[in-house]
Amino acid sequence: MKATASRRVLRGGHNIYGHAIGILVIEGSFPRPPGAIGNAASFPFPVIHHVVKGFSGSRTVRDLGAMDPGSSAFQEAIAPWLDGARLLEAQGCRAVTTSCGFAALFQRHLTEAVDVPVFASSLMLAPMISRMLKPSKRLGIITAEARSLTQAHLDGAGITQPVAIIGMEGCAEFAATAWDDRPSLDFDLAEAETVDVACRLLAEHPDVGALLLECSLLPPYAAAIQARIGLPVFDFTHLVTMVHDACARQSFRGLT
Repeated sequence: MKATASRRVLRGGHNIYGHAIGILVIEGSFPRPPGAIGNAASFPFPVIHHVVKGFSGSRTVRDLGAMDPGSSAFQEAIAPWLDGARLLEAQGCRAVTTSCGFAALFQRHLTEAVDVPVFASSLMLAPMISRMLKPSKRLGIITAEARSLTQAHLDGAGITQPVAIIGMEGCAEFAATAWDDRPSLDFDLAEAETVDVACRLLAEHPDVGALLLECSLLPPYAAAIQARIGLPVFDFTHLVTMVHDACARQSFRGLT
């Protein structure tokens, strides 16, 4: 008796398909070149973005950072982020992230809002990277604004090991776009600013054995940083890729 091929039955339930990762993006008109998490071309797989209306970089980093994460006022303030995560989950996302490392402050709130994994911040890579280094070395972190990166953010990302932190304060091109939302970017100038910050971090902390770029606007300059300092440089795109590959596994191929 000839076997019949099994029928392929597809299941729906949402409007769009083909993506595994949903990204909550701060609102802004500034350019996001390839490498930035707000640019879909940064990834070799489909992602879906949701803009969190009313949340600029300044409001997300500075205003939320000044609040008590355990307060009802904070819970009310981040409601658009939680609603956005629920929307992405409803659209079939298998995991949700954000476009701002400072979202570590509400990592727990996001995980409580949805039933899929959430990795709110690039800072969540820090514990793993720190474990990769010999005891005499530590991780260096370049953040959008060092004075706004508090212990509460580090706690939210699970960072317990000593780290060296430097911010992009004093970088006019970065500030004009990230904070002032200028709709144009001098890429070469922004790259030079970021490389200079990395060099200053190494000069101040020669025990740094690897770098982590907290801000999702900095990965476009990661190759230039590495070419100058010769150390491993990690960023948001590594975390997104790792989680995507875990949520959308592919069969291995090759000879046995």
